[in-house]
Formats: sequence, structure tokens, C-alpha cells
Amino acid sequence: MSDADPVRLDLDGPVARIRFNRPHVLNAINEPAILAFKAAVERIAASQGVRVVILSGEGKGFLAGGDVGRFHEAGDQAAEVVASIIGPFHSALRTLTTLDQPVIAALHGAVAGAGLSMALAADLAIAADDAKFTLAYTKIGTSPDGGASWALPRVVGLRKAMELALLSDVIGAEEALRIGLVNAVVPADALSPKVEDLAARLAQGPTRAFGRVKALLRGAFERSLPDQLQAEQEAFLSCVGTSDFKEGTAAFVHKRPARFEGK
Repeated sequence: MSDADPVRLDLDGPVARIRFNRPHVLNAINEPAILAFKAAVERIAASQGVRVVILSGEGKGFLAGGDVGRFHEAGDQAAEVVASIIGPFHSALRTLTTLDQPVIAALHGAVAGAGLSMALAADLAIAADDAKFTLAYTKIGTSPDGGASWALPRVVGLRKAMELALLSDVIGAEEALRIGLVNAVVPADALSPKVEDLAARLAQGPTRAFGRVKALLRGAFERSLPDQLQAEQEAFLSCVGTSDFKEGTAAFVHKRPARFEGK
């Protein structure tokens, strides 16, 4: 099976779509795939017209983590192979999580290991009812990467995070919804329409303000309340200088829908 196009990027219009494309291995990440993902994220970051990003996977699952077969094949060179994947992976996630544009994960089938890390890195996550979630790392005798150890306790709490990380049990979509791993669960055939509708809504929003919201929420656990208040003030004032703020206030005063341009 060819890996000529392990990650597909569609930059047509305001919605950027990153689609993992190694369905024969449930989109498991190897060296070419992670470099392609990093390049896709960097292209989005440099684009002027993108207003929202969708992450999804081809075939029967979203992303089944790292390519364990590749790790095993590497033998005594496994550490070098893993390092060559984790470095670009973490670099890409640093860029992805600091984008102004909201990032939506469309999750189906296997969401495992680095796939769950990727889902946690997104701002919003919509799951098909066939999605199965597992952190999986301890099953191969290692610990998490991709920011999972940072995001998971923030999303589900420390005790539940310990359970998911230590036991690596598989949970279904409804349980993922119950504990806050995802925002919504829909029938599998409704996943794409649901995500596209959400993306269209976000693409019409105040993109720069979205970026300030994301930064405030992601940084809230590291700041004291006085520091967070200061950060909120600075973020609000930076929004005041945008065209979208002028449009939003005018629309409010004149009792009409706002027409945001993301500027």
C-alpha cells in the first residue's frame, strides 16, 4: 500500500481540512506522515484566508497512534525513530494550538494513542457513535506524548486521567462525552455534516477574538486570578483594535446580524 500522500491538506476557502491518509494502518503515524502533518499546519499558519481547521481521518478510524510496527521493525534504533517522529509532532502541535482559527476534530473509529493526543489538542471534538478511545501508551510499555499528559487532566480531572493513562482501557463515544473528552456524539453518517455545519458557523465568526479566547482558556491553569484578569484586559483591548470589533458593536447598536471578516 502506497504512502505517497500520508496527509492531505485542502486549503480551498475559509475552511482548512487536514485528513490523515494511511487507512491501511488506521492512519498510524510514521516519519513521512508526521512531516506532512507539520508542513500542513505550517501552511495553514501562513495562510491569510483560513478561518477554521478540521482534522479527520480516512478509512475506518481517525488515527490509531504511532506506527508500532515501524517502532518494532527499528529494533535497537527505535529511540532514534521515535525521536524523529515526536520532535516534528510536538512542533506541529505547538503551532496548531496557538492558531487564532478554531480547530475541530472529527472523530470516528479508532482514536488511540497519538490520535487521542491529537483530539485533545483540538479546540472542539465531535465523535461518531462508533468512535473508540484509548490512550494506549502503557499497552506498549511507554508514556504519553503529543501533550496528552498536559491536556487530559485539564479536560477530565486528575483522577480520571490517571485511570485512562495507567489502564489504557478502551471507552466508547458516549462515555467520552460523559467525561468531557468530546463535545457531541452523532450517528456515524451524520459526522461529516455536523462538523461541516460547525465549521461554517465558526468560519463566519470573529477569528482574532477566537484566538484571544483560546489563548486565555489554555493559559488559565498557569495563572493566578490577578494575572488572568490582566491577561483578559490585554486581550480585550487588542480585540478593540480589530475590524470585527467595530463591526460587532455596530451590528449590536443597529440591531442587525454581524458580518465578521476575521480581521
